[in-house]
Amino acid sequence: MSVPFRERNPVIVGAVSLAVIAMMILAAFKAQDLPLIGGGDTYYAAFSEAGGLKANDEVRIAGVRVGKVESVELDGDHVKVAFRVDTSSQFGDQTQAAIKVKTLLGAMYLSLEPAGSGQLSAGSEIPVERTSSPFDVVDAFSGLAKTSEQINTDQLAKSLTTLADLTRNTPEEFRSALDGVSRLSSNIASRDDQINTLLKNLSRVSTVLDARDQDIVGLMKDSDVLFRALVQRREAVHNLLVSTSTLSKELTALVKQSRADLKPALTHLDSVVAVLNKNEDNLDNSLRLMAPFYRVFANTLGNGPWFDTYIQNLPPVPQAGG
Repeated sequence: MSVPFRERNPVIVGAVSLAVIAMMILAAFKAQDLPLIGGGDTYYAAFSEAGGLKANDEVRIAGVRVGKVESVELDGDHVKVAFRVDTSSQFGDQTQAAIKVKTLLGAMYLSLEPAGSGQLSAGSEIPVERTSSPFDVVDAFSGLAKTSEQINTDQLAKSLTTLADLTRNTPEEFRSALDGVSRLSSNIASRDDQINTLLKNLSRVSTVLDARDQDIVGLMKDSDVLFRALVQRREAVHNLLVSTSTLSKELTALVKQSRADLKPALTHLDSVVAVLNKNEDNLDNSLRLMAPFYRVFANTLGNGPWFDTYIQNLPPVPQAGG
């Protein structure tokens, strides 16, 4: 015989409820690791330069989307990128990774280049030696250091001395030009904050355009459909314009032909209006006096298709004799 729920030990019920809630919270935090919800395996790649890559960017193999970037974090002297592969794509243990440009507006994606045998184990990290970025700051500075080591400093000093000797006696126009360049550089330096704001706003605009690229493409396609329809209806539009022009000419001719007939009518109409305006008081008085008559006449005829009336003293009443 089962015990009713209200009669059960509340301590046990509360403990079970807390355990269930804790398991649900843990499942929510680990949802990405669940086979039916999260799916896929997580891998890592080490880059010397992030190259504009960010979380939720696509992961592609041979141009096909196979997952997305989970996080981009600094790990010591390099950048550690965590990415998840959602499909069952195969890539060996020598797979290489590269950050590539997705669009001209600066969107990036992570490209995997399968290599080696077998399948790269889940949780493995692709080392820096097998990764590449769109631009590498470390390589750039290393190249600058190597280039600077090859500069002949004595020859450079002689060149600068020669340049100073040549410009010592330069014309006033050349000095003015150099002064203008100096002022221009100073002006640009003083506007550094505004330039930074402009570049930030430009980045926002490019981001919005990148997010709305499909809308822009759709707008262009709709415009193409509209232009094609206009080209197909060009003859109809032409005929409409020609007919409108002909109608305008006909109406102009009609007005010109009717002007002689309309002028006398308008002249007489003006005379009639003048007479009515002159007798306005008389007309108002007549309408006011006719109102009682029409009211009595309507009452007389309101009893049916006949009416009774009499005329007094017609004919004359004979007088009685005395």
